[in-house]
Amino acid sequence: MLSKIAASFTFAFAAVATVATAPSFAQSAQNFPSKPMRIIVTFTPGGAPDILGRLLADRMQADWGQPVIVENKPGAGGNIGADVVAKSPSDGYTLLVGTVGTHAINGALYEKMPYDMVKDFSPISLLATTPNMLVVNNSVPAKNLQEFIALGKKEGKMTFASSGSGTSIHVSGELFKTQTGIDMQHIPYKGRASAIPDLLGGRVTMMFDNMPSSLPLVREGKLRALGVTSAKRSAAAPDIPTIAEQGLPGFEAVSWFALFTSPGVPKPIVDKLQAEVQKILKSPEASKKLQDIGLEPVGSTAEELAAYQRTEIAKWSKVVKDSGAKAE
Repeated sequence: MLSKIAASFTFAFAAVATVATAPSFAQSAQNFPSKPMRIIVTFTPGGAPDILGRLLADRMQADWGQPVIVENKPGAGGNIGADVVAKSPSDGYTLLVGTVGTHAINGALYEKMPYDMVKDFSPISLLATTPNMLVVNNSVPAKNLQEFIALGKKEGKMTFASSGSGTSIHVSGELFKTQTGIDMQHIPYKGRASAIPDLLGGRVTMMFDNMPSSLPLVREGKLRALGVTSAKRSAAAPDIPTIAEQGLPGFEAVSWFALFTSPGVPKPIVDKLQAEVQKILKSPEASKKLQDIGLEPVGSTAEELAAYQRTEIAKWSKVVKDSGAKAE
């Protein structure tokens, strides 16, 4: 009898708590944001994640009247910055421009992760996608991909730069190495800002850089593009053929960037953030700005991002395993 009374009391208490909590979450979302926010970018300034983070910060600050600060926290393939957000309060005030590396690749590449790629974050929206671009120093004699592959097999070891272990730039190189059989040594940097000078100076042979970072250098004639890693040519550079159409069918490695926040953030706040991201990305000005540099704006629901992340984890875990890649 006592157990039944206790059970009834527990049920009633839970019901009251639920009713009391729901309005408080709604009220919290209605007042959100009521203080400064920050957006963590896991790489150095100038790259695609930084461009997206600063675009969001500027528009959110203008729309909501609260300061939105961008903080660059590079290192460990993005793990350092992502871990900051994973361990932040569950209030939606700390956001992360996550990447395919921090949220789909690193779990397979690093022996020990400081966070769980799925459980330790609240997904908000897929922001944008972009192909990587295979770029080489102008001193490399190869003028197209087939000449480059032949050169690599003739000369032996080549070096390829990346903005860090676990990035899509890194695993694009590993996938290329697996499919061509070229002996290639990975040279990881703490960000593309450190890698590009060595590529321009000929100290590394090649790089699979994000298109927004390298396309301006290709247009200026400072680097040579040999192909893009998407299944179709990019509208931003339709004259550059895909790697797949140049003799490596099925080769595809698209970089993506998404907005996350810390785990356990109430759904009404996540929904408000997601709606703001949709508004920003669908604005003609922002959409054109991103497309001009090779970023394709997306703007998804939180649920769509979560589903996409699961498929990407499965895909890249296999690539890492097949290539034998390790974090360096």
